[in-house]
Amino acid sequence: MKMLINVPETVVADALRGMAAAHPELTVDVENRVIVRRDAPVGGQVALVSGGGSGHEPLHGGFVGPGMLTAACPGEVFTSPVPDQMVRAAAAVDSGAGVLFVVKNYTGDVLNFDMAAELAEDEGIRVAKVLVDDDVAVTDSLYTAGRRGTGATLFVEKIAGAAAEEGRPLEQVEAIARRVGDSSRSFGVALSACTTPAKGSPTFDLPAGELELGIGIHGEPGRERRPMMTSGEIAEAAVDAVVTDLAPRNPVLVLVNGMGATPLLELYGFNAEVQRVLGERGVAVARTLVGNYVTSLDMAGASVTLCEIDEELLGLWDAPVRTPGLRWGM
Repeated sequence: MKMLINVPETVVADALRGMAAAHPELTVDVENRVIVRRDAPVGGQVALVSGGGSGHEPLHGGFVGPGMLTAACPGEVFTSPVPDQMVRAAAAVDSGAGVLFVVKNYTGDVLNFDMAAELAEDEGIRVAKVLVDDDVAVTDSLYTAGRRGTGATLFVEKIAGAAAEEGRPLEQVEAIARRVGDSSRSFGVALSACTTPAKGSPTFDLPAGELELGIGIHGEPGRERRPMMTSGEIAEAAVDAVVTDLAPRNPVLVLVNGMGATPLLELYGFNAEVQRVLGERGVAVARTLVGNYVTSLDMAGASVTLCEIDEELLGLWDAPVRTPGLRWGM
Protein backbone atom coordinates (compact mmCIF):
# COMPACT_ATOMS: atom_id res chain seq x y z
CA MET A 1 0.00 0.00 0.00
CA LYS A 2 1.24 3.50 -0.84
CA MET A 3 1.17 5.85 2.16
CA LEU A 4 2.34 9.43 2.62
CA ILE A 5 4.73 8.61 5.48
CA ASN A 6 8.43 8.30 6.22
CA VAL A 7 8.53 5.11 8.30
CA PRO A 8 5.73 3.50 10.34
CA GLU A 9 7.60 4.01 13.61
CA THR A 10 7.44 7.83 13.38
CA VAL A 11 3.94 8.33 11.94
CA VAL A 12 2.39 9.78 15.11
CA ALA A 13 5.39 11.96 16.00
CA ASP A 14 5.57 13.30 12.44
CA ALA A 15 1.86 14.12 12.49
CA LEU A 16 2.20 15.94 15.81
CA ARG A 17 5.11 18.00 14.49
CA GLY A 18 3.00 18.95 11.50
CA MET A 19 0.05 19.81 13.72
CA ALA A 20 2.24 22.07 15.85
CA ALA A 21 3.42 23.92 12.75
CA ALA A 22 -0.13 24.36 11.44
CA HIS A 23 -1.78 25.40 14.71
CA PRO A 24 0.20 27.85 16.83
CA GLU A 25 -2.90 28.29 19.02
CA LEU A 26 -2.07 24.84 20.43
CA THR A 27 0.87 23.65 22.51
CA VAL A 28 1.92 20.29 21.08
CA ASP A 29 4.34 18.25 23.17
CA VAL A 30 5.62 15.78 20.59
CA GLU A 31 7.85 13.83 22.97
CA ASN A 32 5.23 13.32 25.67
CA ARG A 33 2.26 13.10 23.25
CA VAL A 34 0.04 15.81 24.76
CA ILE A 35 -1.91 18.51 22.87
CA VAL A 36 -3.08 21.49 24.96
CA ARG A 37 -4.87 24.79 24.42
CA ARG A 38 -2.13 27.41 24.46
CA ASP A 39 -4.12 29.56 26.89
CA ALA A 40 -4.58 26.71 29.39
CA PRO A 41 -5.20 26.56 32.25
CA VAL A 42 -8.19 28.86 31.85
CA GLY A 43 -9.07 30.41 35.21
CA GLY A 44 -12.36 29.25 36.70
CA GLN A 45 -13.06 26.72 33.95
CA VAL A 46 -13.40 22.97 34.19
CA ALA A 47 -10.88 21.37 31.85
CA LEU A 48 -11.86 18.59 29.44
CA VAL A 49 -9.26 15.94 28.62
CA SER A 50 -9.77 13.12 26.17
CA GLY A 51 -7.62 10.87 24.04
CA GLY A 52 -7.29 7.57 22.28
CA GLY A 53 -5.40 5.80 19.58
CA SER A 54 -4.22 7.81 16.60
CA GLY A 55 -5.82 7.11 13.23
CA HIS A 56 -9.23 8.60 14.07
CA GLU A 57 -8.38 12.22 13.24
CA PRO A 58 -9.59 14.86 13.78
CA LEU A 59 -10.67 13.00 16.95
CA HIS A 60 -9.24 13.89 19.51
CA GLY A 61 -6.42 16.35 18.94
CA GLY A 62 -8.35 18.21 16.28
CA PHE A 63 -11.02 19.04 18.85
CA VAL A 64 -8.74 20.92 21.25
CA GLY A 65 -9.59 24.59 21.60
CA PRO A 66 -12.08 27.10 23.02
CA GLY A 67 -15.54 25.56 23.37
CA MET A 68 -14.39 21.96 23.25
CA LEU A 69 -11.42 20.02 24.69
CA THR A 70 -8.70 21.60 26.79
CA ALA A 71 -6.21 18.81 26.07
CA ALA A 72 -5.94 15.53 24.18
CA CYS A 73 -3.60 12.55 24.49
CA PRO A 74 -2.86 10.67 21.24
CA GLY A 75 -1.69 7.09 21.50
CA GLU A 76 0.00 5.05 18.84
CA VAL A 77 -2.20 4.03 15.92
CA PHE A 78 -5.30 2.26 17.30
CA THR A 79 -3.59 2.02 20.71
CA SER A 80 -4.64 3.70 23.94
CA PRO A 81 -2.50 6.50 25.34
CA VAL A 82 -0.73 5.68 28.60
CA PRO A 83 -1.67 7.04 32.05
CA ASP A 84 1.40 9.28 32.23
CA GLN A 85 0.13 11.22 29.20
CA MET A 86 -3.26 11.77 30.81
CA VAL A 87 -1.80 12.84 34.16
CA ARG A 88 0.55 15.25 32.40
CA ALA A 89 -2.39 16.68 30.44
CA ALA A 90 -4.55 17.05 33.53
CA ALA A 91 -1.77 18.85 35.41
CA ALA A 92 -1.20 21.19 32.47
CA VAL A 93 -4.84 22.29 32.18
CA ASP A 94 -6.24 22.17 35.71
CA SER A 95 -7.23 25.65 36.90
CA GLY A 96 -8.46 24.38 40.24
CA ALA A 97 -12.00 23.86 38.93
CA GLY A 98 -11.40 20.18 38.18
CA VAL A 99 -10.86 18.00 35.12
CA LEU A 100 -13.35 15.87 33.20
CA PHE A 101 -11.97 12.80 31.41
CA VAL A 102 -14.01 11.85 28.32
CA VAL A 103 -13.35 8.16 27.66
CA LYS A 104 -14.45 6.01 24.73
CA ASN A 105 -15.45 2.52 25.82
CA TYR A 106 -12.43 0.51 24.72
CA THR A 107 -10.72 -1.69 27.28
CA GLY A 108 -7.29 -0.07 27.08
CA ASP A 109 -8.71 3.46 27.22
CA VAL A 110 -10.91 2.65 30.21
CA LEU A 111 -8.11 1.00 32.21
CA ASN A 112 -5.57 3.71 31.49
CA PHE A 113 -7.91 6.62 32.16
CA ASP A 114 -9.00 4.98 35.43
CA MET A 115 -5.39 4.67 36.51
CA ALA A 116 -4.65 8.24 35.41
CA ALA A 117 -7.61 9.55 37.42
CA GLU A 118 -6.23 7.91 40.57
CA LEU A 119 -2.76 9.31 39.96
CA ALA A 120 -4.10 12.80 39.22
CA GLU A 121 -6.21 12.77 42.37
CA ASP A 122 -3.10 11.80 44.35
CA GLU A 123 -1.61 15.05 43.02
CA GLY A 124 -4.59 17.03 44.28
CA ILE A 125 -6.49 17.33 40.99
CA ARG A 126 -10.26 16.75 41.14
CA VAL A 127 -11.20 14.35 38.35
CA ALA A 128 -14.54 13.14 37.00
CA LYS A 129 -14.94 10.59 34.21
CA VAL A 130 -17.59 10.05 31.52
CA LEU A 131 -17.72 6.86 29.43
CA VAL A 132 -19.01 7.06 25.86
CA ASP A 133 -20.61 3.81 24.63
CA ASP A 134 -23.00 4.76 21.84
CA ASP A 135 -22.53 2.06 19.18
CA VAL A 136 -25.66 -0.08 18.85
CA ALA A 137 -24.19 -2.55 16.38
CA VAL A 138 -22.78 -5.07 18.86
CA THR A 139 -22.71 -5.49 22.63
CA ASP A 140 -19.13 -6.78 22.94
CA SER A 141 -16.27 -6.65 20.45
CA LEU A 142 -12.57 -7.38 20.10
CA TYR A 143 -11.75 -4.18 21.98
CA THR A 144 -14.61 -3.73 24.44
CA ALA A 145 -16.79 -5.10 27.17
CA GLY A 146 -20.11 -3.53 26.34
CA ARG A 147 -20.86 -1.11 23.54
CA ARG A 148 -18.11 0.69 21.67
CA GLY A 149 -17.60 4.44 21.88
CA THR A 150 -17.78 6.12 18.48
CA GLY A 151 -19.42 9.21 16.95
CA ALA A 152 -21.18 10.40 20.10
CA THR A 153 -17.76 11.32 21.46
CA LEU A 154 -17.91 14.43 19.29
CA PHE A 155 -21.30 15.42 20.74
CA VAL A 156 -20.08 14.86 24.31
CA GLU A 157 -16.89 16.85 23.81
CA LYS A 158 -18.62 19.74 22.06
CA ILE A 159 -21.60 20.14 24.39
CA ALA A 160 -19.68 19.52 27.62
CA GLY A 161 -16.95 21.82 26.35
CA ALA A 162 -19.48 24.60 25.85
CA ALA A 163 -20.78 24.06 29.39
CA ALA A 164 -17.24 24.33 30.74
CA GLU A 165 -16.66 27.48 28.68
CA GLU A 166 -19.65 29.04 30.47
CA GLY A 167 -17.91 28.44 33.79
CA ARG A 168 -20.22 25.72 35.06
CA PRO A 169 -18.86 23.62 37.95
CA LEU A 170 -17.42 20.14 37.47
CA GLU A 171 -20.54 18.36 38.71
CA GLN A 172 -22.72 20.14 36.14
CA VAL A 173 -20.30 19.61 33.26
CA GLU A 174 -20.07 15.92 34.14
CA ALA A 175 -23.87 15.60 34.34
CA ILE A 176 -24.32 17.27 30.95
CA ALA A 177 -21.69 15.02 29.38
CA ARG A 178 -23.44 11.94 30.77
CA ARG A 179 -26.80 13.19 29.52
CA VAL A 180 -25.41 13.63 26.02
CA GLY A 181 -23.82 10.19 26.05
CA ASP A 182 -26.99 8.55 27.35
CA SER A 183 -29.02 10.32 24.64
CA SER A 184 -26.79 9.27 21.72
CA ARG A 185 -26.58 6.18 19.52
CA SER A 186 -24.44 5.29 16.48
CA PHE A 187 -24.19 2.72 13.71
CA GLY A 188 -21.36 2.39 11.16
CA VAL A 189 -20.92 0.76 7.76
CA ALA A 190 -17.65 -0.17 6.04
CA LEU A 191 -17.22 -0.36 2.28
CA SER A 192 -13.51 -1.22 2.55
CA ALA A 193 -10.98 -2.18 5.19
CA CYS A 194 -8.47 0.26 6.66
CA THR A 195 -4.69 -0.05 6.45
CA THR A 196 -2.45 0.61 9.45
CA PRO A 197 1.07 1.95 8.71
CA ALA A 198 2.70 -0.89 10.66
CA LYS A 199 0.86 -3.62 8.74
CA GLY A 200 0.88 -1.95 5.34
CA SER A 201 -2.06 -4.02 4.12
CA PRO A 202 -5.81 -4.14 4.87
CA THR A 203 -6.58 -5.09 8.46
CA PHE A 204 -9.39 -7.44 7.45
CA ASP A 205 -10.73 -9.06 4.31
CA LEU A 206 -13.79 -7.43 2.77
CA PRO A 207 -14.33 -8.85 -0.71
CA ALA A 208 -15.27 -6.64 -3.62
CA GLY A 209 -19.02 -6.29 -3.91
CA GLU A 210 -19.63 -6.68 -0.15
CA LEU A 211 -20.00 -4.34 2.83
CA GLU A 212 -19.94 -4.75 6.60
CA LEU A 213 -22.91 -3.46 8.59
CA GLY A 214 -22.12 -2.30 12.11
CA ILE A 215 -18.36 -2.02 11.71
CA GLY A 216 -16.18 -0.60 14.51
CA ILE A 217 -13.70 2.25 14.09
CA HIS A 218 -10.74 -0.16 14.35
CA GLY A 219 -12.18 -2.53 11.77
CA GLU A 220 -13.87 -4.76 14.36
CA PRO A 221 -16.58 -6.94 12.85
CA GLY A 222 -20.14 -5.72 12.79
CA ARG A 223 -23.52 -7.40 12.67
CA GLU A 224 -23.33 -8.96 9.22
CA ARG A 225 -21.91 -8.82 5.74
CA ARG A 226 -24.14 -8.19 2.78
CA PRO A 227 -23.79 -7.64 -0.95
CA MET A 228 -23.22 -3.97 -1.78
CA MET A 229 -26.31 -1.84 -1.18
CA THR A 230 -27.44 1.54 -2.46
CA SER A 231 -26.98 4.68 -0.37
CA GLY A 232 -30.70 4.67 0.42
CA GLU A 233 -30.65 1.04 1.54
CA ILE A 234 -27.62 1.66 3.77
CA ALA A 235 -29.33 4.71 5.29
CA GLU A 236 -32.43 2.65 6.08
CA ALA A 237 -30.35 -0.05 7.80
CA ALA A 238 -28.28 2.44 9.83
CA VAL A 239 -31.10 4.77 10.82
CA ASP A 240 -33.45 1.93 11.75
CA ALA A 241 -30.77 0.39 14.00
CA VAL A 242 -30.21 3.69 15.79
CA VAL A 243 -33.85 4.79 16.03
CA THR A 244 -35.00 1.38 17.27
CA ASP A 245 -32.54 1.59 20.16
CA LEU A 246 -32.82 5.31 20.96
CA ALA A 247 -36.57 5.76 20.36
CA PRO A 248 -36.30 9.57 20.28
CA ARG A 249 -39.33 11.66 21.18
CA ASN A 250 -37.58 15.02 20.84
CA PRO A 251 -35.58 16.51 17.96
CA VAL A 252 -32.11 15.09 17.33
CA LEU A 253 -28.66 16.20 16.36
CA VAL A 254 -27.45 14.21 13.35
CA LEU A 255 -23.84 13.34 12.59
CA VAL A 256 -23.22 11.77 9.20
CA ASN A 257 -19.59 10.83 9.64
CA GLY A 258 -17.12 9.60 7.06
CA MET A 259 -14.70 6.85 8.02
CA GLY A 260 -11.75 8.55 6.30
CA ALA A 261 -11.82 7.63 2.62
CA THR A 262 -15.37 8.56 1.67
CA PRO A 263 -15.57 11.90 -0.21
CA LEU A 264 -18.00 14.64 0.75
CA LEU A 265 -19.86 14.15 -2.52
CA GLU A 266 -20.91 10.71 -1.30
CA LEU A 267 -21.43 11.79 2.32
CA TYR A 268 -23.81 14.59 1.34
CA GLY A 269 -25.72 12.20 -0.88
CA PHE A 270 -25.86 9.72 1.99
CA ASN A 271 -27.07 12.48 4.30
CA ALA A 272 -29.95 13.17 1.90
CA GLU A 273 -31.02 9.55 2.35
CA VAL A 274 -30.54 9.68 6.13
CA GLN A 275 -32.76 12.76 6.30
CA ARG A 276 -35.38 11.03 4.14
CA VAL A 277 -35.47 7.99 6.41
CA LEU A 278 -35.64 10.10 9.56
CA GLY A 279 -38.57 12.02 8.08
CA GLU A 280 -40.36 8.79 7.22
CA ARG A 281 -39.78 7.56 10.79
CA GLY A 282 -41.20 10.79 12.23
CA VAL A 283 -37.90 11.95 13.78
CA ALA A 284 -37.43 15.74 13.81
CA VAL A 285 -33.92 17.02 13.03
CA ALA A 286 -32.58 20.08 14.85
CA ARG A 287 -29.02 20.24 13.44
CA THR A 288 -26.91 18.18 11.04
CA LEU A 289 -23.14 17.82 10.75
CA VAL A 290 -21.60 16.07 7.73
CA GLY A 291 -17.93 15.21 7.26
CA ASN A 292 -14.97 13.11 8.35
CA TYR A 293 -14.77 13.59 12.13
CA VAL A 294 -14.34 10.17 13.79
CA THR A 295 -12.36 8.25 11.21
CA SER A 296 -10.60 4.93 10.79
CA LEU A 297 -7.52 5.81 8.75
CA ASP A 298 -8.36 5.13 5.09
CA MET A 299 -11.52 3.08 5.59
CA ALA A 300 -14.33 3.81 3.15
CA GLY A 301 -17.75 3.99 4.73
CA ALA A 302 -19.84 6.10 7.06
CA SER A 303 -21.57 6.16 10.41
CA VAL A 304 -24.77 7.77 11.61
CA THR A 305 -25.03 9.21 15.12
CA LEU A 306 -28.20 10.68 16.62
CA CYS A 307 -28.41 12.62 19.88
CA GLU A 308 -31.83 13.44 21.34
CA ILE A 309 -31.70 17.01 22.62
CA ASP A 310 -33.62 19.68 24.48
CA GLU A 311 -33.28 23.49 24.38
CA GLU A 312 -30.39 23.52 26.83
CA LEU A 313 -28.31 20.97 24.89
CA LEU A 314 -29.12 22.66 21.58
CA GLY A 315 -27.93 26.00 22.95
CA LEU A 316 -24.67 24.41 24.07
CA TRP A 317 -24.25 22.74 20.67
CA ASP A 318 -24.75 26.09 18.92
CA ALA A 319 -22.29 27.87 21.24
CA PRO A 320 -19.05 29.11 19.64
CA VAL A 321 -16.21 26.66 19.13
CA ARG A 322 -12.74 27.14 17.66
CA THR A 323 -10.65 24.01 17.11
CA PRO A 324 -8.70 22.67 14.11
CA GLY A 325 -11.46 20.19 13.32
CA LEU A 326 -14.65 22.02 14.33
CA ARG A 327 -15.37 25.74 14.42
CA TRP A 328 -18.26 28.14 14.24
CA GLY A 329 -19.52 31.30 15.92
CA MET A 330 -16.05 32.81 16.56
